[in-house]
Amino acid sequence: MYQFNWSGISSSLPTLAQGMLITVQITVAAVIVGIIWGTMLALLRLSPIKPLAWFAKCYVTIFRSIPLVMVLLWFFLLVPQLLKSLLDLPPDVDIRFVSAIIAFSLFEAAYYSEIIRAGIQSVPRGQVYAANALGMTYMQSMRLVVLPQAFRAMVPLLLTQGIVLFQDTALVYVIGLADFFRTATNIGERDGQLVEMVLFAGACYFVICLFASNLVRRFQKRYSR
Repeated sequence: MYQFNWSGISSSLPTLAQGMLITVQITVAAVIVGIIWGTMLALLRLSPIKPLAWFAKCYVTIFRSIPLVMVLLWFFLLVPQLLKSLLDLPPDVDIRFVSAIIAFSLFEAAYYSEIIRAGIQSVPRGQVYAANALGMTYMQSMRLVVLPQAFRAMVPLLLTQGIVLFQDTALVYVIGLADFFRTATNIGERDGQLVEMVLFAGACYFVICLFASNLVRRFQKRYSR
């Protein structure tokens, strides 16, 4: 019978914390950029200008049809030099970290855009007509009237997508980036405690996601009143 040995976890906590920091940085950056880019895509998708709407529709369809792990590998294997030249990155920057943030941001934006588009369409059309009657332009009515109401209703869904994103960040192991999960497995392989470290990492993900899910439910109750 397998004999568990948990003795190495306590001494590994500082290293695991560094991995968790990378996981959180990728999650936060991808959520912020994903929501901003997703909002723009949603507005393009709803635009009366057909080429803009087609562009947004094609973007969303492509990214929602490709596995996330493939997007991560493409950005890491095919475009690292392009990223360095476009973003003018210094040589000491970890291209794996930058490519992971960009890949997650572009990928998640496709999902955020659909959530935001649904939120915009849930706002009664009368609100838009009233804004137009007051002399507002299309962008003014969106910025001042529609989007504030839509985001208020979308907060729980956006947070839920953020939890999914947090879990998906473990996929960066395919590009060798030492996030929390990769760090845990590296320590486990080094110390001969791989099973214990994987179980510990899974428990950490469970606790964090459970806490975040409870937070989302509290938001849902607040906004449903």
